[in-house]
Amino acid sequence: MAWVLVVVAGLLETGFAVCLKLSHGFTRLWPTIAFAVFALASFGLLTLSLKKLDVGPAYAVWTGIGAAGTAIYGMIFLDDVVSTLKIVSISLVIIGVIGLQLSGASQH
Repeated sequence: MAWVLVVVAGLLETGFAVCLKLSHGFTRLWPTIAFAVFALASFGLLTLSLKKLDVGPAYAVWTGIGAAGTAIYGMIFLDDVVSTLKIVSISLVIIGVIGLQLSGASQH
């Protein structure tokens, strides 16, 4: 269950990163509010998961999901540049996230 919390927290990290961009430096109300909600929920779930998981793998999985999710969202919805190197790099991050999750799964 703790790993599920980390995954959801990572997805929420994607949400707060995207809302941070959409807030235009906290000058737009609704994206700023959404940023705060996503950020608090993400950190809250990560905090709960750390009661049962080692901090290194959990934090790395959380940030990896957030980074990969934000990059993918940006390429699909925000007209970020799409390149082969970017796609390969995101794939490597996802592979690393899976490896880290598996490395901690047998212990908890």
